[in-house]
Amino acid sequence: MRRTAPTLVLTGGQVLTVDGDFTVTEGVAVRGREILAAGTDAEMRALAGPRTRLVELGGRTVLPGINDSHLHGAAYGMTKPPFAIDVAHPAVGSIADIAAVVRRAAATARPGEWIIGLGWDPGYLAECLADPRRFPHRRDLDAVAPHHPVCLTDFSSHMVWANSEALRRCGIDAATTPLPGGVVDRDTDGEPTGILREAAQRLVQAALPAPTVAQRRRAIQGVVSELHTRGITSYTEPGLGPGGTGTLFGGLSTDNWTAYAELAAAGELHARVSVLLLPAPMGGSADDLLKGLEELRRPESADPRRLHAIGVKIFADGVPPNRTAWMHEPYRDGGHGALCVHGDSPALQVEELREMIGLAHRAGFQLGVHVTGDRAIDTVVDAFVAANTAAPRRDARHYVIHGDFIGAGSLAKLAAHGYGVNMNPAIKWTISDLMDEVVGPERSACQWPVRTAIEAGVPVCASSDAPITEPDWRQGVAAMMLRESKASGRTSGPEQRVTLADALRAYTATPAWQDFADDWKGTLQPGKAADLCVLDRPLLDLDPHGITDVQVDLTVFDGTVVHER
Repeated sequence: MRRTAPTLVLTGGQVLTVDGDFTVTEGVAVRGREILAAGTDAEMRALAGPRTRLVELGGRTVLPGINDSHLHGAAYGMTKPPFAIDVAHPAVGSIADIAAVVRRAAATARPGEWIIGLGWDPGYLAECLADPRRFPHRRDLDAVAPHHPVCLTDFSSHMVWANSEALRRCGIDAATTPLPGGVVDRDTDGEPTGILREAAQRLVQAALPAPTVAQRRRAIQGVVSELHTRGITSYTEPGLGPGGTGTLFGGLSTDNWTAYAELAAAGELHARVSVLLLPAPMGGSADDLLKGLEELRRPESADPRRLHAIGVKIFADGVPPNRTAWMHEPYRDGGHGALCVHGDSPALQVEELREMIGLAHRAGFQLGVHVTGDRAIDTVVDAFVAANTAAPRRDARHYVIHGDFIGAGSLAKLAAHGYGVNMNPAIKWTISDLMDEVVGPERSACQWPVRTAIEAGVPVCASSDAPITEPDWRQGVAAMMLRESKASGRTSGPEQRVTLADALRAYTATPAWQDFADDWKGTLQPGKAADLCVLDRPLLDLDPHGITDVQVDLTVFDGTVVHER
């Protein structure tokens, strides 16, 4: 008796299964919500029935659905109008440009209404490039919006630029003590400049008007629709919970977990979303983590293949461009950065971080720890190992988030314990030239050592960290293969280039491992979820410089076509 025919067959192309052998074949067949088979054109056509939709690929490429394994979906949705104005490069190239955008927003805003923007990057502002001592200041915004509070979050989401009215409303003055792990930049007279770094951002962001849950649901749905046009069918929402209450629009807040849960319960979440819970804020403590976990407990989803809370996120340090990543060697202009957890000294902060990691590990969660500086990374990886020694767990799949300056010793420990790293090649492409000034060209070239990590046996995921960069996996793949900078095109660390196969695995099969879902998604093999991405041309042997020009022709999610160009 013949089994039910496939619902969809694609033939005549390059089908990159991304299985262990990186098998390339000609066609793939889908039945219902699963991959039925992948093989030759003749084999796939023989499976088709009278009701099978047959897609002639004409040499085009089929990939597993892309998995952006570190993408702040809700926060990304709220970076767009009507929530925020765009002050990102290349739309703006100077402080004067940003002031002009704010002036226009103030002219149409209601009296006293907040003006909120996102995306500015000091590495691309003309005034800062001309004079390294020149940095955005509250006076720049006061001149164009003296009566409106202004809050502009930078591209990394680790720094806020506010005007005097925003500082006044939030009670920030010469006497203000920043939150643990935060920095308030000051003039020589002690007055705030309007630049707030790391945890200090919450002093302003907590005062911003909060979107409703209904608005959050619409923002998430808009993001999912955009991701479909990019071939993305899965992503990790890296941090939702009480620790995110003070972030921009509560982008990492429990309200967004509620919005996701409501969409999933209504059958309206058309992506596979893995969630890291965020029980404690940046600058938080072990007590904060315990309290947050008790509040969150372990929320369940109507469909764990659509929405699943799999782990806990902790912030360990800041980011290198802000000189807040904790480094062994000093930055070019001095300082080593610091951990951003509770504690009055580095030693106390290390102990607090180790306790936070141990608590989450003992509670049975996967850990994803935001950590960028080499000294902080060593501390986190040692804490992973210590937690597992004290309370052994099989297959915890903890991972380092970002891991900018991870060294060989920490990579070896991650590999030995089956732990991973999640890197951001498009950020490397964006800030490569800037980092030369921050840590020097030699250390800058070693940032995000993808090839070294892969060769060490560490599972490596690649992600956009949207809204830090656009959720464009094509740019990420090209960046991993080329190691070129956005501004100058200069190569930075060519020894870290990887193959197309390794780059694609970092956006498909390995993120499925991170999701504890490698047994049912991430490759085009029989029985796996029918999530597919069809590109407009053959990808094999394409010059890496041409990858960013590739278009997504078709996206299939759970066996259903959700995007067709």
